[in-house]
Amino acid sequence: MTAPLLCTDIGNSHTTVGLLSDGEVLAHWRVATLEHRTADEWAVLIRSLVADTGMVPSGVAVCSTVPAVLHEWRDMLRDYYADIPHVVVEPGVRTGVPILMDNPREVGSDRIVNALAAATTYDGPAIVVDFGTATTFDVVSAQGQYVGGAIAPGVEISLEALGRRGAQLRKVELLRPRHVIAKNTVEALQSGALYGFASQVDGIVNRMVAELGVGLDEVHVIATGGLAPLVVDECTTVTDHQPWLTLRGLELVFRRNAS
Repeated sequence: MTAPLLCTDIGNSHTTVGLLSDGEVLAHWRVATLEHRTADEWAVLIRSLVADTGMVPSGVAVCSTVPAVLHEWRDMLRDYYADIPHVVVEPGVRTGVPILMDNPREVGSDRIVNALAAATTYDGPAIVVDFGTATTFDVVSAQGQYVGGAIAPGVEISLEALGRRGAQLRKVELLRPRHVIAKNTVEALQSGALYGFASQVDGIVNRMVAELGVGLDEVHVIATGGLAPLVVDECTTVTDHQPWLTLRGLELVFRRNAS
């Protein structure tokens, strides 16, 4: 087994950190993404998490959707990890994924990393559904090209918005209700959220597959992201649940660029 790589996916709400070796996730953590956290504070947090494993990272790979946090991470890498190679996924970094978009620079680095992992893991076209602050849909062609996608409000922020704007509604825990036809307000909110988001996923995926001009049985639909376990079992179109897809994609990007 090769020396582990420290892979970090900095999202709007949470940051996922993992130690990976040859695609295997040896350890993983999920922490809050706090924009006011300094480079020194990030270093203390990451070093304490890694130290508990007894493993020593041989390199670092990072992607981020939060510029302010990425700035602190760059400072942390310079001050605390200068002795090992690191790769920050951004324009100019080799991913091997052609981006067929009007403006390729608009595509989030995490979405490109997901596309690379999907193209490397599966044969044929694929759709990655990433359940985070937003629910993103990313389409990968059979040739491994990133051909586009869709962005929808995420599960948590939708429930939070409903709780704030609904005079007699409140934020509830997202659990499967006893029935789709709910008998109380809490379960009505749970039913609408759970089955509504599952239906959204199935609806968008079916439309994407039709636009690709292939059969649904020819497309791998991969669910990932921290909120995927809440919804994925209710989605009829999802074929695979890969919670560490982004981390595995980061390891692939690192291997392409570390030299």
